[in-house]
Amino acid sequence: MRRIPSAVALVLLLLCCSPVLLAARPTGAQRPATREEAMIREVLELERHTTEAALRNDANFTERMVANDYLAIGPLGNVITKRDSLTARRRSQVHYDSIEVSEMVVRIYGDTAVVTARAEVRGTDSGEDFSGPYRFTRVWVRHNGSWQAVAYQATATQ
Repeated sequence: MRRIPSAVALVLLLLCCSPVLLAARPTGAQRPATREEAMIREVLELERHTTEAALRNDANFTERMVANDYLAIGPLGNVITKRDSLTARRRSQVHYDSIEVSEMVVRIYGDTAVVTARAEVRGTDSGEDFSGPYRFTRVWVRHNGSWQAVAYQATATQ
């Protein structure tokens, strides 16, 4: 099994996705989008922005879009907080060359969205390569009209 740097969990936390697959009914040209379909589109857009922010190492995005009580579990089982994520971004500890997302599914449960996807990542953490395939789950919660990421979990795959 390949060695994964412990900070890769932070990297994957910041991993963003481009929309590939929706877990919703296709919208017809004749009918307005349902509330659930509109929420799925919002979350897909957040995932796209999350990917862009990871590629740019944008700490401001993390500050705005990650809840204060956020927790991530990395591929090695390590726990990462919002503060950990911000510190790594501000120190430019993680560098992404590319993030290719596939098999994305968004499921809506009230004001909560659960995103699952596969990601092929190329990058380094403190100079150590963490490139490879991963699967991840991210949980978004909408509060007072705004979405924030509250949880994340990544697993290295083959």
